[in-house]
Amino acid sequence: MRLPSRALSPTELDARLAEGDRRHGPFLYRPTCGECQACEAIRIPVAELRSRRSHRRVLAKGDRVFRVELGPPLVDDARLALYEKHKSERGLTTEPGRTLDRRGYEAFLVDRCAPSFEMRYWDGDHLAAVAVVDRGQAALSAVYCLWDPDYEPVGLGTYSILKQVELCRRMSIRWLYLGLYIEDNAHMSYKARFRPHERLVAGTWTRFE
Repeated sequence: MRLPSRALSPTELDARLAEGDRRHGPFLYRPTCGECQACEAIRIPVAELRSRRSHRRVLAKGDRVFRVELGPPLVDDARLALYEKHKSERGLTTEPGRTLDRRGYEAFLVDRCAPSFEMRYWDGDHLAAVAVVDRGQAALSAVYCLWDPDYEPVGLGTYSILKQVELCRRMSIRWLYLGLYIEDNAHMSYKARFRPHERLVAGTWTRFE
């Protein structure tokens, strides 16, 4: 991990994303695991994204349920509870019994070295999901999305990406970075269903139709 000496401008963030960097709190990182090259950064050229019937269904279903709100990244009891439910019920917990406290959540999703905001997905008064997004000059970067597993039939992870695509188009943003893709990871494989997309393969952005 690397800590920038100062906050990054939107154009500097674009350059770091294009090199494959990801953000964790105020730090930038890039997976390097010796001979293993399984982790690949993935991005969507928003203007070229093809509309799929399954995505249209997810979008229509989600729009009937959720109200989407933009705001600065925050930490509170509702977000902490949502984070823990998302991790535990989706089998993402690596240390059972250990929970993230307010400072840990803040260090992960509130502290930052680049312009950032969160997308809040409300079902009435219930906070169903939060997606933290970085804002570059020509790119948005999906940092992390935590969502209530009770809404899994709605396809909240896919729905959140589709709402970020909509936001990119309204803002004339060229790229939407989806983080890391690992082909054999069931929690990440859905990202490849957005086509065309590009993946950073052995240091070169490679297009997948």
